[in-house]
Amino acid sequence: MERWSSFYKQIQKNKMAMIGGYIILFYIIVAIFAPLIAPYDPLEMNLLNKLQPPSLENWMGTDDKGRDVLSRLIYGSQLSLTVGVVSVAIGAFVGIILGLVSGYYGKMVDTVIMRFIDVLLAFPGILLALAIISALGPDLINVMIAVGVFSIPTFARIVRGSTLSTKKMEYVDAIRALGATDFKIMFVHILPNIMSPIIVQGTLRLATAILTAAGLSFLGMGAQPPSPEWGAMLSSGRNFLWNAPHLATFPGLAIAIIVMGLNMFGDGLRDALDPRMKR
Repeated sequence: MERWSSFYKQIQKNKMAMIGGYIILFYIIVAIFAPLIAPYDPLEMNLLNKLQPPSLENWMGTDDKGRDVLSRLIYGSQLSLTVGVVSVAIGAFVGIILGLVSGYYGKMVDTVIMRFIDVLLAFPGILLALAIISALGPDLINVMIAVGVFSIPTFARIVRGSTLSTKKMEYVDAIRALGATDFKIMFVHILPNIMSPIIVQGTLRLATAILTAAGLSFLGMGAQPPSPEWGAMLSSGRNFLWNAPHLATFPGLAIAIIVMGLNMFGDGLRDALDPRMKR
């Protein structure tokens, strides 16, 4: 409890991190209670009411199919947060295992794993994701897989570096002398002690994942119509920038605000969890 109390006090000192935390909390609440908050069905069309500007009836206007933009943004938060969390979880799960094995065993095992990571790093993230989706097909599940794959190298390198330094500590030698297996040493004793940089990177990577998923949907490689995904909404809204700018403005703001909030909170986490950053 004392550790969490100290952590919370460190976060409280960082105003930007607190703002970022409140933004994330707001989006989570909206996503969880979307069916209760959304004023209309996000898929319900009304062609007689299409391309209406923001009004008291439709706070953010309607799209080219007469669907309420606010309702679609609210339901879109579920999709975007789910894609971000699942893809980061995939990248973290595989990356942590590869990083632990590479850092712990070293030598040839480390060389093979790191060359594989170098191959993944050789491709820009969005291009690697595009290549994977081109092979698997445009679909939201495939977007999660693609974004998760290009997140693997980041987690693997961080975990490998932390493992290399942690495995040299005396308590690891003592546990090994007592007969603990390599699996137990890696996952029970080393992993819990290197979670801080993983948590920080996971938060920052979540922003990248949401932004990348939206970009893929914008290019038509992610969520398909009529799904109320923010990137897909932004893509369809670009065709009406002159006569209905609200179609692109509100989805763009939704993406920008959550990415900004995650980055601010991630920076605050880094300051609170990394002793070298504490003043």
